[in-house]
Amino acid sequence: MSLNSLWEYANPKKFIQTTDRVLPWVAWSAALTLLVGLVWGFFFTPDDYRQGSTVKIIYLHVPAALMAINAWLMMLVTSLVWIVRRHHVSALAARAAAPVGMIMTVIALLTGAIWGQPMWGTWWAWDPRLTSFLILFLFYLGYIALWEAIENDDTAADLTSILCLVGSVFALLSRYAVNFWNQGLHQGASLSLDKEENVADVFWYPLLVAMAGFVLLFIALVLMRTRTEIRARRMRALLARERMGA
Repeated sequence: MSLNSLWEYANPKKFIQTTDRVLPWVAWSAALTLLVGLVWGFFFTPDDYRQGSTVKIIYLHVPAALMAINAWLMMLVTSLVWIVRRHHVSALAARAAAPVGMIMTVIALLTGAIWGQPMWGTWWAWDPRLTSFLILFLFYLGYIALWEAIENDDTAADLTSILCLVGSVFALLSRYAVNFWNQGLHQGASLSLDKEENVADVFWYPLLVAMAGFVLLFIALVLMRTRTEIRARRMRALLARERMGA
């Protein structure tokens, strides 16, 4: 596929037509993969010898944390496309992804607290990764609020794109905070290119399936929400024309 053909999907009509065919497959794949990954992880893996059954929250915490960070990075890419190419679908896709990423961040924070309490003896600690995740959550809130506060869609897309660029620093900090600050309580990565750093295979394989399910779920939700945003923008444009005509 050439770059020029890829830009065709920035056309709202082309995007809607394509996702009409793709979305059902992605949605059903997400449902099936999530079901397999979570059932496998929660019901068919043993307790950890140190953490007991609480280790199984890894199948929610790790995928949610992964998508919380990558949702913002996806918003960064689509925001840059908007700034450079002025394609409305890219700006609307970033807007559509923000609530999904925010929910993923909330899930990661809550499951992290539940997982961490038995290990650390506290529900919250100002650990570098936890703190950067909290700041990332606030950036999500600010991004969504900024979209809602500005009536003109193009102006809102410009300002939220700038905010997304700034927030990307914290998205990266959330990913690499453990590497930057060794004194943090948070453990290192559960999955790594270095096989020695991975969790045991009995946890590793269902975790991979659960992560794939979360990725597919994110894609499905963003596609659905982007389609909704496109239709809402069309509706606002039609109403504006009617008011001008009146």
